[in-house]
Amino acid sequence: MSTQKHILIVDTDHAPWARLQAIWAGQAEAPPIVLHAATGAEAASIATSRGPLVDAMVIEAELPDEHGAALCERLRARGLRLPIIVVGAHDSEAEAVHCLDAGANDYVARPVRAAELAARLRAQLRAFAAIEDAELLIGPYVFRPASRHLQERGGTRRIRLTEKETAVLKHLHRAAGSPVGRKALLREVWGYSPNVSTHTVETHIYRLRRKIEPDAARITLLVNEDGGYRLDPDWQPEPIRHWLPKVVLAGVPA
Repeated sequence: MSTQKHILIVDTDHAPWARLQAIWAGQAEAPPIVLHAATGAEAASIATSRGPLVDAMVIEAELPDEHGAALCERLRARGLRLPIIVVGAHDSEAEAVHCLDAGANDYVARPVRAAELAARLRAQLRAFAAIEDAELLIGPYVFRPASRHLQERGGTRRIRLTEKETAVLKHLHRAAGSPVGRKALLREVWGYSPNVSTHTVETHIYRLRRKIEPDAARITLLVNEDGGYRLDPDWQPEPIRHWLPKVVLAGVPA
């Protein structure tokens, strides 16, 4: 986990989470960027926006507009794939089971110990990275980030990817069909290096499309939207049309 992570804290009270970055700083990884949301609606908007890609979420169970379990369920239904930890007010087995069944990866009862929470977050991020480096489905391909290639499903075509192309595809896949802006990709893949610009992102997207678009004449898999890019999660192959010659019978108008 060498890249800086974005942790979204969903709680009306932000003060208890101030120590998270300081505790993380003692580890090998860079301290995370901590984002905040006070309601489930605000959290859903941030987590599925084309701004900073959220790597993990910590959700207070009792939110002003909905229960944390309901928010988990809603985010999972929208295709969001990332570690989620729910923090509950009581050490309640029933509430923990409810949240885990709704899609949370872990449940922590108050009082929260910041060092333990940071360790749980790191463990969830490591586990998630291992899963991500297995096999992911993208359009007509099986994507294997660890070996940097795409394998055509049911076919023999194998597409080799560069390190940056692999990173771009991983970030777009994590966005679950939501558009990701050029600046967000620049930050996440290139780290705002002074030697690169959004033109670099556009060039890599162009080259990546030439490799992965099933029909070179049409953009259907990696599409432009709202000033960014997204992978179409509902991609389907174009139906095969069989054109038959037109037969004109004598005495019958064409």
